[in-house]
Amino acid sequence: MNRLLFPLMLLTLIHSTLFGDALEVGAEAPKLFATTHEGERIDLGAALRDGTSLVFFYPKAFTPGCTKQACSLRDSWSELEARGLRIFGVSSDSAKTQAEFRARHKLPFTLIADTDQAVAKAFGKNRWSRQAYIFREGKLVWRDLSAATANQAEEALAALDGLAKK
Repeated sequence: MNRLLFPLMLLTLIHSTLFGDALEVGAEAPKLFATTHEGERIDLGAALRDGTSLVFFYPKAFTPGCTKQACSLRDSWSELEARGLRIFGVSSDSAKTQAEFRARHKLPFTLIADTDQAVAKAFGKNRWSRQAYIFREGKLVWRDLSAATANQAEEALAALDGLAKK
């Protein structure tokens, strides 16, 4: 029995360390304010309670993987926007860095400067990793706790397709 219990405990510890108490599908959108790439305060919780929104977390602006992740969403922007999806990208970078990242890569969506990690903590994250969440009318309807880089848009579109069938 001990031989089976130890691996299970180890896996639970690893999952908890990597993902903390990540929001579960069906959870209410966190109620919180955040700072945009423009340095303005936004009621992110209220934004997530209106329509359908994707929140994607990326570790650091301008790094290769994070750039691919954001640019995949940019490249599919017209299709995502046509489906009514609003997008918020979140990293611990400053508003200034987020604004530079957005401008350089011509990103058409809002970036969040989570320098105090309040947004990350509200989502149950205890370390910066690539994750994505879709909210519909304030309810979490899809999540990916190990989100893609170059295929982020493809995964979001597939999730929206799956939700449309429900």
